[in-house]
Amino acid sequence: MKIFTTKETLAQYLLQTRAMGKTIGFVPTMGALHAGHLSLIEQAQQNNDEVVCSIFVNPSQFNDPKDLEKYPRTIEADIKMLEQVKCDVLFNPAVNEIYDDNEQWHLNTGELEYLLEGKFRPGHYQGVTQVVYKLFNIVKPDTAYFGQKDYQQFLIISKMAEQLNMPVKLVMCPIRREADGLAMSSRNIQLTAEDRVHALILSKTLNRVKDSFDRNKLAELKQEADRMISKEPGVELEYFEIADGDTLHQANEKTKNIIALVAARVGITRLIDNVLLVHGS
Repeated sequence: MKIFTTKETLAQYLLQTRAMGKTIGFVPTMGALHAGHLSLIEQAQQNNDEVVCSIFVNPSQFNDPKDLEKYPRTIEADIKMLEQVKCDVLFNPAVNEIYDDNEQWHLNTGELEYLLEGKFRPGHYQGVTQVVYKLFNIVKPDTAYFGQKDYQQFLIISKMAEQLNMPVKLVMCPIRREADGLAMSSRNIQLTAEDRVHALILSKTLNRVKDSFDRNKLAELKQEADRMISKEPGVELEYFEIADGDTLHQANEKTKNIIALVAARVGITRLIDNVLLVHGS
């Protein structure tokens, strides 16, 4: 695996790759890799000649400096994992390689930015679009791969790519879960053993809603979900929504694509999860 830490050396290498007619798949990450990230790499390998993974803990998407500080950084372990799955290229830049001093950025992605995650993490998606725009311009991938766990992020990046006419195809890959159902996340390593048990209420509740789904009883399903999570010790619910999969507005009985999304604090760790209830019907 080739490792690059500067934009210039990576761009030169990828210029040669493209000159040979090779397609480039891209998986942007913030490190602390797990099997969910590796599944994105594997998906990219199936559809592209060369795969680039980036590891960059992006400061502009953290609205809480303490959250940025405690975000897990495990670069040596990450490199080993990427080598095991035969990833072609790692881009691991320093902050000053990506950002200049006093940089300004604002992209109007409409109300999507202010719903759900945006409400609880103001400014978060400005930071996400800022860094993904930069990374897309550096890597110039044919296809980029993202996990479904960050569903709202995928919608916003899709909107950005469309607005800015970026010639990249975006692919959303299914959530990978632990054997007990917990959605894989870089933040899971912050959970205590007790937290880890309590965190299972999120996937259990999503599965309950999926199993008993009835588009004519959305309000009742949401109320039951709120009750289930709120009763769990050590878990502080931020939101549970049954939403339109395209707009994230509240779903109704006529909504075409429906998704249930949840965010909660388990101990000191903030987790998100979701499940598609009706998709592409």
